[in-house]
Amino acid sequence: MILTNAMLVLPDEVVHGTVHLEDGLIRDIQPGPARHPGAHDLEGDLLIPGIVDLHTDNLERQVQPRANARWPSRSAFLAHDAQCAVAGVTTVLDALCLGDLGFDQGRDQTFQEGVGDLTHWSGTGLLRAEHLLHLRCELPAKDMPALLDGVAEHPLVAMVSLMDHSPGVGQYRDLERYKAMRIKQTRMTPAEVDQRIAELQANRDATLEKQRRWVLDRLADRGIPLASHDDESAAQVRRNAADGIRISEFPVTREAAEAARDIGVGVIAGAPNVVRGGSHSGNVAAMELVRARAVDALASDYVPPALVEAAFLLAGETGLPAAVRTVTEAPARMAALHDRGALRPGLRADLVRVRRHEGMPVVRATWLRGARVA
Repeated sequence: MILTNAMLVLPDEVVHGTVHLEDGLIRDIQPGPARHPGAHDLEGDLLIPGIVDLHTDNLERQVQPRANARWPSRSAFLAHDAQCAVAGVTTVLDALCLGDLGFDQGRDQTFQEGVGDLTHWSGTGLLRAEHLLHLRCELPAKDMPALLDGVAEHPLVAMVSLMDHSPGVGQYRDLERYKAMRIKQTRMTPAEVDQRIAELQANRDATLEKQRRWVLDRLADRGIPLASHDDESAAQVRRNAADGIRISEFPVTREAAEAARDIGVGVIAGAPNVVRGGSHSGNVAAMELVRARAVDALASDYVPPALVEAAFLLAGETGLPAAVRTVTEAPARMAALHDRGALRPGLRADLVRVRRHEGMPVVRATWLRGARVA
């Protein structure tokens, strides 16, 4: 297949040209239009590499579209897959949470069914995107080790993150904000929420360090990229790096992000944070970190279409090629996926056609290994 009359977003420049695809790979890239009668005219639209999403919770929203309505899991997975493909995401690391801290009922079920559904659908050839596993280990959760032990050897595991969503730390450093959120989300009284907070903090003191070490030891021989979640201090980033955790996912302070940058730890920021103009949790704005050159990659977090939109917003700060790299080549390298992420001969023909309309990037087509999937 030949795709021509496109503005090709290459790693370091944008050129008008033609891409030749063969056997699911990019065979050749040439400047200018092709004269072959079978070439597909992209009408001057942009052509970027397929987007690589290192962290998406979008499956949770398909599984539970309403607070009291749980959707059949296999159907939910297909809906999630379709939403990713039409957003230009060709590689999806489904971020499934291992461990329940008592406020998010049903997460363990979502994890277990999600692993099963991903395993099932990945073997059918029916998915539009390639799905891999990102295991989010809730370190203080008492049920986390057993859940991880059951899936640690799964061949689709591509990343593991160590996280702590206890009240008073990381994303939830502001206890009053945390308390107000939980009262709003649940039917608990303020006194009941206070009691649960005290229980969670006591549990964290008793379990976190022991289970953190257990996770690191359990995965020591797998060679899987490890990430920390919601880093808040330079000391925390340095300690994680010393233990082989070389990715800082959604740092909540500029101090943490800059510390990661300075020691060569990759930083992932949330694309919704960029699109919305700030953090929904009151933490550091991702665009502030971009301007500090302390962001390497973006992840969709909870909105797959945010990735392409955020990349085009970043282009005003970094230029389009560098901005596109934050959602393609940079995340691919973080996940040790060296066969994709750039328009380069020999790499996978995962491609996305994008047109700007009144400043908004619109995904018009997505190809996975040279086959159109959206």
